[in-house]
Amino acid sequence: MRRTKVSEVIHDKKGRKEMESILEFKHISKYFPGVKALDDICFKAYGGEVLAFLGENGAGKSTLLKVLNGDYQPDKGEYLLNGEQKHFRSPHEAIEEGISVIYQERQILLELSVAENIYLGRMPSNRLGVIDIAKANKMAKNIIEDFGLPIQPSTKVKDLSIAYQQMVEIMKAYSRDNLKVICFDEPTASLSDAEIDSLFEIIKKLKKEGKIIIYVSHRMSEIQRITDKVAIFKDGQYIATVNTHEVPEKKLIQMMVGRDLGDIYAKLDKSKEIGDILLEVKGVSSDYVKEVSFTLRKGEVLGFSGLVGAGRTEIMRAIIGADKMRSGEVWLEGKKIVNRSPKEAVANGIVLVPEDRKLQGIVSNLSVAGNINISLLDRNSNSIGVISTAKEKSEARKGIDTFKIKTPSPDKKIVELSGGNQQKCIVARGIATQPKVLILDEPTKGIDVGAKSEFYEMICEFAKQGLGVILISSELPEVMGLSDRIIVMKSLRISGEIMASDATEDKLLSLGMIGEVKE
Repeated sequence: MRRTKVSEVIHDKKGRKEMESILEFKHISKYFPGVKALDDICFKAYGGEVLAFLGENGAGKSTLLKVLNGDYQPDKGEYLLNGEQKHFRSPHEAIEEGISVIYQERQILLELSVAENIYLGRMPSNRLGVIDIAKANKMAKNIIEDFGLPIQPSTKVKDLSIAYQQMVEIMKAYSRDNLKVICFDEPTASLSDAEIDSLFEIIKKLKKEGKIIIYVSHRMSEIQRITDKVAIFKDGQYIATVNTHEVPEKKLIQMMVGRDLGDIYAKLDKSKEIGDILLEVKGVSSDYVKEVSFTLRKGEVLGFSGLVGAGRTEIMRAIIGADKMRSGEVWLEGKKIVNRSPKEAVANGIVLVPEDRKLQGIVSNLSVAGNINISLLDRNSNSIGVISTAKEKSEARKGIDTFKIKTPSPDKKIVELSGGNQQKCIVARGIATQPKVLILDEPTKGIDVGAKSEFYEMICEFAKQGLGVILISSELPEVMGLSDRIIVMKSLRISGEIMASDATEDKLLSLGMIGEVKE
């Protein structure tokens, strides 16, 4: 297809003509202590195209977006929009120039309504200058209808699911009249298939309007489906830009990771010794799940599948005491246990690695070492409560080495690591408590294929060590490739159970959507 020249014009939805937009990065470098995050980045992105950023965690993708957005200042280089040099000292300045970056970690205010979040800082007012909430709700309702979402403009964002909170973030950017560049950083990590379809329709609409669209994702199927080109990054360097449908997926991955991963699941050394029953969940109900019963054996990886909102996370929260159990029992190694809080669950040998890294996983103002050690304060303290820094350093170094956490120092703030390395810190913390049951809720969300391969090997190793592993995943190939047995949930209940060797995507989807397998 012939590219529209800069001198040619395109039409937007309001009938205006505008020149094709070009975003250019010229020799961008960014350094952190001990890390060269970006190294002489040079390439262009064009309006009317969807450009994917592809690379392993830590390759520089999110750092480049933060430079563009004014969160970080480049140490070298410049960026130009339509030939004009820009230098944003804050995200607010970027927004004023028509650039919106939607990060993987949400940037919304939970106590405000959907409409207030969408129009934050630009709420409509009446002739007297008083904020017009009714008008804001009406405007927000139109956008919500564009996205096809079953939410109300007046609902507080804190009362929405994680998926809908993410959609509010996207609607906020979509609503800006001056939008020229929109960047999505792992936007579908928490979305259902229907919500992904809605998002992709919006992206197609923005593409027709000539917007510059940058799409960061580790889901190769999405990249193939929605993007025109792929810019590949490795170790802070820009490698190349290729046409999405001209380069095989296997080749893209090889360019990104520097090696051929082959069939990730076929290469796994899975546990061959499934032992006795370790965990029994009997008729557990909470405000969010109904009469759930299942067993987990030593050395087993038990997958949980189902649509978003089916109750997979909620049953685990009830088991560890994060949500109150209304009825039912939990037995561990033949003994009944009662977990009134996640802390009690850890003491009893059950650890949950949560889906939401930012809100429930990391402690953002602490270092890597601080995050790994936060569950080990009692173990690392003497009889009068004084914490041994030597023990903390030892535990931190052990976690960093065991889980191959990429950090220049244990003292580096955890928020400055990539998402995959943050996730490794959370897993290292959980394993340091020496659990018997490890619950992993969407553990590879927002993680590249190379890091996923490492996580898969870890999960298999945990099972071989005799742990019982519960894996919640929305990615059907992942839950089938890693699990020994799969439980499917629908409408807050278990709708079926199937051995992984007998599982197909069709069977899991049937159980998740209609509650039975259609032969």
